[in-house]
Amino acid sequence: MRPPDKPRGRGVDEETFDAFYAASVGRLIGQLYAMTGDLAEAQDVVQEAFVRAWERRAQLDLDGGAPEAWVRTVAWRLAVSRWRRMRTALSFARRQGPPATVPPPEPHHVLLVQALRGIPEAQRRAVVLHHLCDLTVEQVAAETDSPVGTVKSHLSRGRASLARLLADTELDPRTGLGPGTGLGPGSGPDQGTGSATDPGPGTAKRPEVPHV
Repeated sequence: MRPPDKPRGRGVDEETFDAFYAASVGRLIGQLYAMTGDLAEAQDVVQEAFVRAWERRAQLDLDGGAPEAWVRTVAWRLAVSRWRRMRTALSFARRQGPPATVPPPEPHHVLLVQALRGIPEAQRRAVVLHHLCDLTVEQVAAETDSPVGTVKSHLSRGRASLARLLADTELDPRTGLGPGTGLGPGSGPDQGTGSATDPGPGTAKRPEVPHV
């Protein structure tokens, strides 16, 4: 599995990178937790992905270079390969000091992650990227290196499987699902390819999805 392309940009200084890290680390851990179903692993691979971003900070562009998507892609590939660079990670952790306290996930988020564990990996990743990371179908296709049609199929099948797994729970799709899932009625891939906040002309607007 080849690594993602290096981020390209004008570079950032240490203070700016630290601010980027503080603003996005909790959100990325939540997203990788939803993808992997393992909170400890999610924390591990996100930290390692930030190590790689730190090493390439001279090429980062925080304005238009989508550095958060780059970090998320690296973290996902680390989770798949189970590859760790512990010495570099420990060095980065020492520089950052004690990790910030991350509140435990909400009960509905834990329930959703448990259901996500029950669907195939490709469907799970597509559902998380589209509904929790708030990416368009085209953006999911680009991040997963998959055709748009394949992404739509993963989303459709994943939602159908989740509906069965979440039946008779507080996230039952027949009742609109619980807060913060972004998986309620009218939020499927057939609703267009715009983002939740800007779905584009002539496209039904999906419910807003708060960051996890």
